[in-house]
Amino acid sequence: MTAFSMSGNGRRSVATLVCGALAAGGLAAAGVATLVPGAAHASSHREAPLISGTPQYDNTDVYAFVSPDHADTTTIVANWIPFEEPAGGPNFFPFAEDAQYDLHIDNNGDAKEDLTFRYTFKTHVKNKKTFLYNTGVVESLDDADLNITQTYDLELIKSKKGKVQHETKIADDVPVAPSNVGKASMPDYAKLRDHAIYKLPNGAKTFAGQADDPFFLDLRVFDLLYGGDLSEVGNDTLKGYNVNSIALQVPSDMITESKHQPIVGIWSTTQRENAQGHYSQVSRLGMPLVNEVVNPIKDKDKFNASEPKDDGQFLKNVTNPELPKLIEAIYKIKAPAEPRNDLVDVFLKGVKGLNQPPYVTPSEELRLNTSIKPTASPKRLGVLDGDNAGFPNGRRLTDDVIDASLQVVEGELVGSKNDLGDAVDKNDKSFEKYFPYVALPTEGSRGATAKTEAATRSQLGDALSGSTGNTTLIASSAGAGAAGILLIGGGLMWWRGRRRAY
Repeated sequence: MTAFSMSGNGRRSVATLVCGALAAGGLAAAGVATLVPGAAHASSHREAPLISGTPQYDNTDVYAFVSPDHADTTTIVANWIPFEEPAGGPNFFPFAEDAQYDLHIDNNGDAKEDLTFRYTFKTHVKNKKTFLYNTGVVESLDDADLNITQTYDLELIKSKKGKVQHETKIADDVPVAPSNVGKASMPDYAKLRDHAIYKLPNGAKTFAGQADDPFFLDLRVFDLLYGGDLSEVGNDTLKGYNVNSIALQVPSDMITESKHQPIVGIWSTTQRENAQGHYSQVSRLGMPLVNEVVNPIKDKDKFNASEPKDDGQFLKNVTNPELPKLIEAIYKIKAPAEPRNDLVDVFLKGVKGLNQPPYVTPSEELRLNTSIKPTASPKRLGVLDGDNAGFPNGRRLTDDVIDASLQVVEGELVGSKNDLGDAVDKNDKSFEKYFPYVALPTEGSRGATAKTEAATRSQLGDALSGSTGNTTLIASSAGAGAAGILLIGGGLMWWRGRRRAY
């Protein structure tokens, strides 16, 4: 039973508020009594001061799970660039060319990478004399009308005790699925994404491109406590936003130490190149919510530049966490006793008998037991609800990590049973059944109504035909913007001549 003394909608609303505090992660003790609006933070969306200013390098979430349709393989999905507004042209959302996007594997629990899959990107422009991302309808990734494209190389780096032993390029010049400009430009975007799935040796697959942000939660705690009266609850704040995804599916025996040790630790990083040509790590993510909620502001940038082997420096943030104290101050729910060794087991070591490797070094990694087969009916709370194929044994796209993490932080594993949550239980879009599993991105043309489109076509038709209504249209700011762009394509000098004639 939950510790709340209320029931029904009231209890659910307060639970949502508590989870909003979990997602916010930046509440200070002095701000307990009154909350003010602030910047949105999700699983790892703008979670640290430095990385919030460079979204191309900001990894937002990592997912790792045994592939539901190929149980002998493991799929890793890592996302970058938070809060992509679908209509954010004309440059849209390319991967950075001066970055290394890495997926790391620790297959023996020593907190050091044994395998690294490194993605590096190149941008190609066909026509630099236009401002357009695409110059017509795009029907394929090599379409002449797709003016700006990206490709990537993929390297496999093998290490021993964290020291690089061997590097192999396993793919080069693989096309990236473009940003989804809109229905007029890309009427069959699903086909474009399918063409961006690249088959590697041994049945492995890779993908890079835009996708719907799969993380789901309500972030409106920033609007003066959900509207000041708890009226704003239960909506997915990330609905309609996209991210850039990298997905990799590999045979599980390729990344595990042996059949007898099937547990792997997984995390992603971004390294950025400086003016001297050297790369420095600027972002890092394994388990969700760690740098957002567990680490205080003073440690956030340090964590993003650190390695799992050095995570002992952050241990006190886990054993003596701030969040339960804030919840106790606000809602009078007693914080579990410290030190929180239960949180160390779940978030730094793995659950014993499930996904904790032998002789594990405590470190922040997303740990997955690849020998546990996927279930046909995943439960959103994963292990807490008896589904051992889900979070915190890896992380599936459908796992409700906000609710699960909040319940664990509030003592679910040490006798303080609760059913806290944010009232957002699933993503706004359904996930795919096949690789890369993430939902298609929202197109930039979303939101127009049939009535609006018809009126616009009528106005533009008058403007282009030179009717008497044209003077009024061009004189209006709304019409000038729409007609002007089309008339540029038809001949700017003709447009100026018509203006002079009036």
